[in-house]
Amino acid sequence: MSKPSDLTYDAVVIGAGHNGLAAATTLARQGKSVCVIESRDGIGGMARNAAIAPGVVAPKMAHLLYNLNPKTLKELGITAPKSVSLPTVSLADDGRHVVIQGDLVIYADGSAHPEAATFAALHKRLTKFAALLGQMSLKTPPSLAGGLMDMATLQELAGLAKLGIGLKRMGKKDMREFLRILLSNAYDLILDDFADAPLAGMLAADAVRGAYAGPRSPGTVFSMMYRLGNGGDVRLPMGGMGAVADAFANAAKLAGCDIRTGCGVAQVIVENDTARGVILADGSVINARSVLSSIGAFQTMQMAGVQHYDTEAVRRLRNLRNKGTVAKVNLVLSGAPDFVGLDAKLTAGRLLIATSATYVERAFNPVKYGDMSNAPVIEAVIPSLSDPSLCSDGQHILSANVQYVPYALAGGWTPAARQKLLELTLDRLEVYAPGLGRLVTHSEVLTPLDIETQTGAPGGHWHHAEMGIDQILTLRPVNGMARYGFGIAGYYLCGASAHPGGDVMGTAGRNAARQLLKDGVLA
Repeated sequence: MSKPSDLTYDAVVIGAGHNGLAAATTLARQGKSVCVIESRDGIGGMARNAAIAPGVVAPKMAHLLYNLNPKTLKELGITAPKSVSLPTVSLADDGRHVVIQGDLVIYADGSAHPEAATFAALHKRLTKFAALLGQMSLKTPPSLAGGLMDMATLQELAGLAKLGIGLKRMGKKDMREFLRILLSNAYDLILDDFADAPLAGMLAADAVRGAYAGPRSPGTVFSMMYRLGNGGDVRLPMGGMGAVADAFANAAKLAGCDIRTGCGVAQVIVENDTARGVILADGSVINARSVLSSIGAFQTMQMAGVQHYDTEAVRRLRNLRNKGTVAKVNLVLSGAPDFVGLDAKLTAGRLLIATSATYVERAFNPVKYGDMSNAPVIEAVIPSLSDPSLCSDGQHILSANVQYVPYALAGGWTPAARQKLLELTLDRLEVYAPGLGRLVTHSEVLTPLDIETQTGAPGGHWHHAEMGIDQILTLRPVNGMARYGFGIAGYYLCGASAHPGGDVMGTAGRNAARQLLKDGVLA
């Protein structure tokens, strides 16, 4: 027998990750009563800290900030935790490591890089193009459902018109270049101008970060530009990603949100094709005038019941591309590692193992057949070098995102398979930091399957769904369901599988809540 709640909220938000909290805060700051439900014991989702070993607190999964949207922070009243901008160090087998920060490129020893001017020109061009796409990140994708005589539709199309005007203002040469490369693959674009070396490898790796794609896959230039739409700066938050999650949670609490952890949602209550609240895993009921979900799109549909959706919507959501390819490896070290050719400042940077664009493409190939790469792409950071508060007794944490690792490994994720992944990671790191393995006192391996199990991210995908050209903007999560409203009156999608997608931005949650208010659901 379910236990009814004494309260009826204006909105229930499923999931206390940063997007769920952003949605809740947006509504609460407009005077709405909001309850956030989180199945785990703590908030943050993939952006959280965890005690990895005694005296060591580390970013459990996500470890860097890429696209935290300043306008969203301002609207939510969030003061972002202190953070430092990190250089990217693309490691080279011959020790000629390449350092990239913004549009600047040099060798790690301080000498000039022969492709510095070429890189600066490409970075300027891509950032210029990306700024056009970035205009759309804070807007609901437009719809023609109301017809061209509908005022709301015309207002939304004005955003696209502004995009077109901005493109035209760039001039004929840049406009043609934008249209030429928009749907092309990153591999060809990069190697048109660069030698196939660590600088090219960095560009290729960033074009496919978190994706089930290699740099030769169509549309990877679009992915690269889309990520640059909010600046593309790489920042390390002091206090770990958990400090970022805490900032979102504190804003929600200050706005008056009720945050409940440790009990998940079993079912969304639907009456007369309208969301009316949720039933929790313990059988209790929370009544609400609307429900927002920050979990995966298909799981959001299942929670309400597939019987409320037409066959085509079910088919599209079931076939969302969301195969995770990134594993997380956390290493506790007894001391600071020594990377050959890097000083202390660069060792504290974002360390990337992607020695060429071809290396990245070859790393992707085994995943197609359910196997892990023997030479994976690795993004590593040692946050304790910049933030000693994370560790005690001289210890350090090395946090590594390892790509490409399949969600469904052939033969399954047995203990032996996990050990192999750990050894592959250590072997690659040891090439550049000899003796690192001897410093390891504790390790943690999280496969894409583990990430799905622990966070609910479908397929273990860090962005809940691929951010390819066919799953972005008006097609995210799927055609016909891109405007946050999720097929049932008062039911909204507010997580990473909604526009504008993944990364720790908070924008999807903010946009969804604003659309709910605009639709008059809580009027």
